[in-house]
Amino acid sequence: MNHLVLDSRVEAVLERLYAQHAGQNAELAAYFSTRMTEGSLDWNAFDEQTHKFLRNKLVALERDKAEFCYQLCRAICAGRVVEAGTSFGVSTLFLAAAVRDNLHEAGSTGLVIGTEFESEKAQAARVNFAAAGLAEFIELREGDVRETLVDVGGPVDFVLIDIWTPLARPALELIAPSLRVGAVVICDNTIQAREGYGDYFEFLHDPANGFRTMTLPFEGGLEFTIRAR
Repeated sequence: MNHLVLDSRVEAVLERLYAQHAGQNAELAAYFSTRMTEGSLDWNAFDEQTHKFLRNKLVALERDKAEFCYQLCRAICAGRVVEAGTSFGVSTLFLAAAVRDNLHEAGSTGLVIGTEFESEKAQAARVNFAAAGLAEFIELREGDVRETLVDVGGPVDFVLIDIWTPLARPALELIAPSLRVGAVVICDNTIQAREGYGDYFEFLHDPANGFRTMTLPFEGGLEFTIRAR
């Protein structure tokens, strides 16, 4: 598969991070497979064992999905983007590169607002943003999304939700009042972790909230939602 190539400085950071991600894949798959076989894994309420296991895991958005997000942000000329679940900042780099490239064309201003609960991951993400030359386009908020996304500072064009499933709906509910008509919301793993997204889909399918949504056939499922009104 041919990848979308960003500038060399961003690509160098992405190559390093995706290599790290690949090195953790087998361990991640084995852990979740074992827990599911045991029947001890609850997608709605990760226990302390799972939180501890994930604390140093990169858990990056797959490259094809991240490139799709970049292309969408370019297509809709996104200037204000929100990401719920930054981790080490892989997907954030794609979003920030899109905002930067949009601003270059339009000559305006823009920002990616990211949020990450784990302080060590947030610190690592900031290092990655600086190394890629994109730090000026990113505001990383550290803490619980139910607090960090209370105020997103203005109309939002694009949202990426790649976070523990019980927090998906609270994140979207906070951002929803700021979504402009035509804004795009992407949510990861909505097939693989479908049972954990019950509340999220209930919110999307409520006619009062003005969304239209469809599940795209990326690995694990990718929910493509627009603010229709």
